[in-house]
Amino acid sequence: MDLGIESRVAAVGGASMGLGKAIAWALAREGARVAICARGADRLERAATAINRASGREVFPYPVDLATPTGPAEFVDSTVKNFGKLDILVTNAGGPPATISSKTPPEAWEEALQLNLLSTVRLAQAALPYMRRGSWGRIICVTSVSVKSPLPGMALSNTARPGVVGYAKTIAEEFAQNGITVNVVCPGYMATDRVSELMAHRAEEAGTSVEKVSGDLVANIPAGRMGDPKELGDLVAFLASERAAYITGTTLQIDGGFVRGLL
Repeated sequence: MDLGIESRVAAVGGASMGLGKAIAWALAREGARVAICARGADRLERAATAINRASGREVFPYPVDLATPTGPAEFVDSTVKNFGKLDILVTNAGGPPATISSKTPPEAWEEALQLNLLSTVRLAQAALPYMRRGSWGRIICVTSVSVKSPLPGMALSNTARPGVVGYAKTIAEEFAQNGITVNVVCPGYMATDRVSELMAHRAEEAGTSVEKVSGDLVANIPAGRMGDPKELGDLVAFLASERAAYITGTTLQIDGGFVRGLL
């Protein structure tokens, strides 16, 4: 299937590893020119080189901290300066640390909101004028299944990420007439370093092995396995495509059936 994003320009946050890198690779594979950002310059450069070699597409790495007030706009503006436009924005940032609310210091709540909610708002606010100029745009916000079913021991994520859904739904309605779609994807447990860290944290808290925690988790996933980051990349590439022009304001989990809710 031709997704119709050949020569489109995409900007992907948190793309030096894990889910963000898989998304950037999927978009590049479909013909998009891609800008990627992360805080670590060395790892970001290695990711850009790997995606370029695998796809043959131009990849622009831009080291920046999306949790700062100015970082998101710097990334968007630098993308446009490098490529001349911006068509696709994927808001993605690393998750906050695992914690329960009673053990979470006040500053951690602020940090989580800056990282997972306000970075999304700031990225979209910076990108929307460029998309309106071209009367075409795709914004895909990466959150977590915690927006549909709060996860134990994830107080910060359970609090910060649902705000992304409310914001995305709001701008989806405001900008639909401009040819801009806005959707949220909610990955469940994916085989990433982030999930490995969470499993290690839960094992330590429970005084058991990582293998036991991981096995119990997979037993609760109807698909019987964790997801491959490439599967999320494929979903995002579709939502970024011409084929998905009538899909907007949705919140779609990709979790192997983990969330049992009806909506």
